[in-house]
Amino acid sequence: MVLTIFILFPMFQYEEIGIGLVGFSILFSFLGVILFFDRGLLALGNIFFLTGVGLLLGWQSMWQLFTKKANLKGSVPFFIGLFLLFVRWPVAGIIMELYGSFVLFSGYGPPIQAFLYQIPIIGWILQYPFQLFAQLRRKRA
Repeated sequence: MVLTIFILFPMFQYEEIGIGLVGFSILFSFLGVILFFDRGLLALGNIFFLTGVGLLLGWQSMWQLFTKKANLKGSVPFFIGLFLLFVRWPVAGIIMELYGSFVLFSGYGPPIQAFLYQIPIIGWILQYPFQLFAQLRRKRA
């Protein structure tokens, strides 16, 4: 099964490394928050995230993502949060980074939602509450 996926969607080695770095960034960020906003773990998580995104998208595409005029509303708070994290204000830095990430990547919501709906079990779990509410509304009307 896994071999079939790699044959259909060939990944280059740097993309595999990028996925691994993004995974490590999630792990280190989670551990940093759990361990009372440990500054070192949070900084490593951010460095791994930026490097992983750079390897996945390509450095030029990542640069364009963060420097587009339409995306400055999200990228400026993200980098301010990164700076606050490095100057030992981890709580304020994480809040700024979360806001910046939400604004920066909010445009990718509908494609991700459409992709998740196509996965057999996960799609059903995600769509079930909406189907249930629609049936309840029909019964009341």
